[in-house]
Amino acid sequence: MEKYYFQFVLTLLMVAGYWFVKWSVAKLMMKLGAVKEVPAIRIKNVTRYFNIMFLLVLAVMLMMVWGVDYRGLLVFASSVLAVIGVALVAQWSILSNITAGVIVFFSFPARIGDTIEIVDGAHRLRGTITEINLFQVLLVDENNQRIAYPNNLILQRPVINIVPNLKEEKTEKSGSLFAQRTTNR
Repeated sequence: MEKYYFQFVLTLLMVAGYWFVKWSVAKLMMKLGAVKEVPAIRIKNVTRYFNIMFLLVLAVMLMMVWGVDYRGLLVFASSVLAVIGVALVAQWSILSNITAGVIVFFSFPARIGDTIEIVDGAHRLRGTITEINLFQVLLVDENNQRIAYPNNLILQRPVINIVPNLKEEKTEKSGSLFAQRTTNR
């Protein structure tokens, strides 16, 4: 009886720990997203990935506490992982895009609304970022065409963040201020 009591208490502690970690990571992602000015949908997607990972870890830990027989579970898990492995090898770009999407969330220097130029060998692709989602960065070029560029490629290629010429903006602003001052006199 004491064994089940210990397992039950340990289960409650692990579930409480799971909810605390889940809540803490969500708060951290919100703060990080606010600092990096990331759209809420991207924060939600990345937080969802972490929650799935935490849930899988919790399930494995609970099975260890309750003494689930791993032999049958290992046969089932290895069969499922073999099928998933074959599917992922066939669709490796999907997995790499998802991973790259998480990396882009944390470290991509450009934001939505920025104009970027992607150097792809001898070709250059220029456009304004309209959306950064799980699989790709969406751009609109000067011909108003929508371009979807995969996240895994954007991490492998040089990206130039085109900043408006601040010198021209300052002279335009100072010129307009000068014009306003002279007309007010």
